[in-house]
Amino acid sequence: MIFAYIDEFGHIGPYFGRSAPVYNESPVFGLAGILLPEPAIRPFASFFLQQKELLFSEEIIRSGKMASQWEKKGTSFLRPRPVEQYPNIRRTIYRMMNRLHRDDGAVFYYGREKIKNRTDLNSMGLYKTILSHAIRKIDNYCEQIGENFALVIDEHSARKELLETAAKTMFGEAPARRLISPPFEVESYLNQSMQAADWIATLVGRVYAHKASPEEFPDYEPMSRLFGDRLHNIAVNSTVMERTPRGIIIERQSRRRLTVISSQSTTVIEDSSTEQITVRSMGT
Repeated sequence: MIFAYIDEFGHIGPYFGRSAPVYNESPVFGLAGILLPEPAIRPFASFFLQQKELLFSEEIIRSGKMASQWEKKGTSFLRPRPVEQYPNIRRTIYRMMNRLHRDDGAVFYYGREKIKNRTDLNSMGLYKTILSHAIRKIDNYCEQIGENFALVIDEHSARKELLETAAKTMFGEAPARRLISPPFEVESYLNQSMQAADWIATLVGRVYAHKASPEEFPDYEPMSRLFGDRLHNIAVNSTVMERTPRGIIIERQSRRRLTVISSQSTTVIEDSSTEQITVRSMGT
């Protein structure tokens, strides 16, 4: 069975531009994180905890908390200047990605570039749409590899509407049959894999903010250069849907690598450098 740990990236609200006095957070929004086969959950969590202790030992000591109960949000340190200035940050992220791959895990993300300069959009509707599509993306992947999956989310991100959306996606028309239950909610400060998902979500948000609007986010170029290809290379069934200047959605889904991450074996079942491109007209 696969455990999917996902967290938010970007910002759910309207976007007018980075230099705008309000609504200036991010041009993209979505969900991202990690997929782990059940046997790898404890080993990966132990490895992540060890790497976190090495990177933030002084902060952990000052906090007076056990490392296993201490959390460092990705948005607080995965920024362009620290990433370029401190090699240990880069090395820690690379080790985490390498270990994820070694444990037959993968990165997953699904999101969209937002419509710009609009305040009349339904933010909760966007969130529910993205969650439903993300579940179906993971479900399709798990169908291909013959595994069921469980979805794990941060307790503070869980809202009644989102849990209802997950249940509808699971049991409604064209149900997500590989999802074994509605999402499990966890306290991220106690769950190492959830913290790893938060770091991945932060990276995805930075990389795709730069991709969506490089002229507004030139300082995010190091994030794309240092982490973009690495994320792409270990991601499965993942996409952030772009918009044309007229608001048309373009979906570019990487098909470079599709790997079976079952608990029994690891098998590459597709190896192609092509991209699947879908054009859609959408209002959200």
